[in-house]
Amino acid sequence: METKIIARFECRAEYNSCGNDKPILMFSYYNHNSKYIGSPDNFRKLVIERGIFPETFGNNKVCSIGKSEKDGKWYGWSHRAIYGFKIGDIVKKGDCCASSGWTDEYLKEHPDPYVLPIGFTAKTEEDAKKMAIAFASNVS
Repeated sequence: METKIIARFECRAEYNSCGNDKPILMFSYYNHNSKYIGSPDNFRKLVIERGIFPETFGNNKVCSIGKSEKDGKWYGWSHRAIYGFKIGDIVKKGDCCASSGWTDEYLKEHPDPYVLPIGFTAKTEEDAKKMAIAFASNVS
């Protein structure tokens, strides 16, 4: 397998197969900590077009948050959606970062660390990052 370093990222050419299927050559991008970013198309959309430096949070092995060098926002994403947060943003009712989809009964026994209260305001970069984490955690 060949590995090529692109700036702070790594592109790996890997053969993958499922069961008895013939292996296929796939290209995958990883960040500086060898955490999975995605396909060349995902890499282009996140890194090249939006200027995001992808990273992980918690015990995740797949990047789903990152700060954009182009617009200064912290982004959270999944395969379904992406959204950027900046200082001054406020969590409103119905926002993905205000709800996890779990029932109230379940949350009483298992609080979700990635849900922010309605009215939470990003006053610092760290607060904007918390919003991105909550979004990524709850939009997947």
